[in-house]
Amino acid sequence: MDPVYGRMGFVPTKPSKTDRTGRPDQADRIALTEDELREITGFAADCAARVLHLFEQSLPADPRPREAIEAARAFAGGGRRTQALRMSGFAAFRAAREPAAPAAAEAARAASHAAGAAFLHPLADAHQVKHILGAAAHAARARELAADGDPAVAADALAWARAHAPAAVTTVLGRLPAAPAGGGQVGEYLRGLDGALRA
Repeated sequence: MDPVYGRMGFVPTKPSKTDRTGRPDQADRIALTEDELREITGFAADCAARVLHLFEQSLPADPRPREAIEAARAFAGGGRRTQALRMSGFAAFRAAREPAAPAAAEAARAASHAAGAAFLHPLADAHQVKHILGAAAHAARARELAADGDPAVAADALAWARAHAPAAVTTVLGRLPAAPAGGGQVGEYLRGLDGALRA
């Protein structure tokens, strides 16, 4: 893996393409500052926090999604990007397998994406959009499921995310390809929000 240097310091990345020498194609890199990464992570944490209660109503003794959101907020507030932060995201993802309620599972996935936002890579790869908007898309789906599948509730959640997205979100999205295909209903929400923020 080749490092990327910048205001974020040493960031190991896995290149999506290589040139004839086997080194990463510099055209695949995007600019990404530490301040932008912190703003994006704070936004993702805010989106996930809005549906945390849906998980905690189902499994009140399971702290994993809350811990992931708290870890994301600590990084957004100036903390270090640590292995513990990464592991909190994985733990929240595993927590999504526990609850019987689908809305609770989506809330846990939103928390996982909040912690994962801190690990956005400075690569021009469509899948990086999930690091930026994944928490918002899963939160919208959680709200929709909690409202017996009412799409208007999801639309309201996505409108909230669009209205509260900081400048770093739209700026960095502008450096990336559009959100990728797939992902079911959450993928549709991801692409819709991505398109709305770029408009």
